[in-house]
Amino acid sequence: MPRRYDPERRQRIIDAAIRVVGAKGIAGLSHRTAAAEADVPLGSTTYHFKTLDELLVAALRQANEGFAKVVAGRGALEDPRTDLAAELAAWMGEWLAGDRTGVELEYELYLAALRRPALRPVAAEWAEGLAELLSRRTDPVTARALVAVVDGICLQVLLTGVPYDEAYAREVLGRVVA
Repeated sequence: MPRRYDPERRQRIIDAAIRVVGAKGIAGLSHRTAAAEADVPLGSTTYHFKTLDELLVAALRQANEGFAKVVAGRGALEDPRTDLAAELAAWMGEWLAGDRTGVELEYELYLAALRRPALRPVAAEWAEGLAELLSRRTDPVTARALVAVVDGICLQVLLTGVPYDEAYAREVLGRVVA
């Protein structure tokens, strides 16, 4: 039987891995579960991703792009008149709005780097990228502090189940900026 040309297969496997992690957590992800979810042969997952960590790295990198799209879509950081704390608080509000499955998935993959060293560079990319963006408006130390506060507030919202309080976030971020 001839091999079927399928240029989107790798991407379908990544998307499937994200869905599996979203539904079952990282513990539920295997080459087999990703293959089943993507409706591809098991050999396809191991062809594109030799290890499960390689698949997780690809999934985390794609998940990171979700937040980057929110940030880029707003674009207000380029304007020095924009209230930096208010803009960050609004970003978080947009990111945490509605279905939190995607945000939870991103944090689950992000925190998996604690036990999976292969994920650490990709997890660091998110924090470094946001700090670099914020450094255009403030000094590097304050930018890193803002990233830590964003992370902390988002994790608290996700872990406690309390609604996101944009006014609180704006106040805390404003204190860091000041």
